[in-house]
Amino acid sequence: MKSGLLIGGHFDVECFDKNGNLKWKDRAKNLVVNVGLDKVLDVMFHAEAALTPWYIGLIRDDNYGAGPQAADTMASHAGWEEGDEYSESLRQEWTEGAASSQSITNAVSVDFSINATETMKGMFLTSSNVKSGWAGTLWAAALFSGGDQIVGSGDTLKVTYTVNAADA
Repeated sequence: MKSGLLIGGHFDVECFDKNGNLKWKDRAKNLVVNVGLDKVLDVMFHAEAALTPWYIGLIRDDNYGAGPQAADTMASHAGWEEGDEYSESLRQEWTEGAASSQSITNAVSVDFSINATETMKGMFLTSSNVKSGWAGTLWAAALFSGGDQIVGSGDTLKVTYTVNAADA
């Protein structure tokens, strides 16, 4: 008999230059942070309201330390810093579909219009849309599996995020 629950996800990211050419792509498997895991338990078993919508943010190399940690929150994540080198005034909304086969994802990519050259390290998912803000609930953070990735002004990042659940 199985007696556990596995929950996690990954970000699929494609970077296109200003002419629409694919520069690079990566899959970043996330760490679901402790406050995210607590939120799942509170919503499912303690009648707490679900958080919706969710937003994707970028992690850059500036002031980078230990990277995402289980104890990270939006108010306290000393090992990494948010990348704000994109034209949109807010973090971009992750518009997920209904769960199917123990998976949820967005059918249409979340797009970031990059407006400066920067080294990006990964992504995160939060309940706050405030760009470079410290409020909200952090669900998960991930580093690119292929290492740091360079983005330049005029590039577009197209992001799909998938959450999976399985009996362990």
